[in-house]
Amino acid sequence: MATTVAAKPVLTTRGAHDHAFFSGMAIIMACAVFTGFARTYYLSAYFGTHATTSGRPFSTIVRVHAALFTTWVLLFLVQTSLVAARRVAVHRRLGVSVAVLAAAMIVVGTATAVDGARHGAAPPGLDPLSFLVIPLGDMVVFTVLIAAALTLRRNKEAHKRLMLLAFTAILVAAVARFPGMVAAGPLWFFGLTFLTVLALVMTYDLVTRRRVHPAYVWGGGLLILSVPARLAISTTHAWHHLAQKLIGS
Repeated sequence: MATTVAAKPVLTTRGAHDHAFFSGMAIIMACAVFTGFARTYYLSAYFGTHATTSGRPFSTIVRVHAALFTTWVLLFLVQTSLVAARRVAVHRRLGVSVAVLAAAMIVVGTATAVDGARHGAAPPGLDPLSFLVIPLGDMVVFTVLIAAALTLRRNKEAHKRLMLLAFTAILVAAVARFPGMVAAGPLWFFGLTFLTVLALVMTYDLVTRRRVHPAYVWGGGLLILSVPARLAISTTHAWHHLAQKLIGS
């Protein structure tokens, strides 16, 4: 009697390359997060730095913020690994957790930025009210990209690229903490983060597909254009008035 055995779908060469590339990017970005926050958070006990970069002790909201964003990094690694292992059903079930986590990150990330400005948190030489537009801008860009990624979750090519760009939007906070980055200024740490990631992912698309996916074009454009927009907004009277309202002064 003949029996039928269900076989797993054959993984194409391009699919295998995609899994390796996106998994590799996830690992590189996770390492960048750890490196950036090692001295000020992850290894703070070793370095004796039990305070934020502004010198303020870790508050409850900062600890919650760190826990949520660290969970994001770990979950991103898990999700890319699940896809690489072709466990797509599990990946999709975890997608609900990703959506809930992202919403919590946006709320807590915004609250943490406002609380930091209220207590004078800003790189040396920068006005806290002007600087506030930087982390709030991160949250705006992250929100747009994650919303687009979740909306297009059935379009796997767009979805995975938008998720990676959403990670890139918040990766800049870690890169800014690399040695010398704060002194170099926002154009350097934004540029190093955004341009490096975009160069890698667009080059990969060109090599494997001979074209750049539209998600990288408009998503990358949003990342890049958000930088001069934030810098321009930060010096306006209207922004300072709004920032004062936000911090309650």
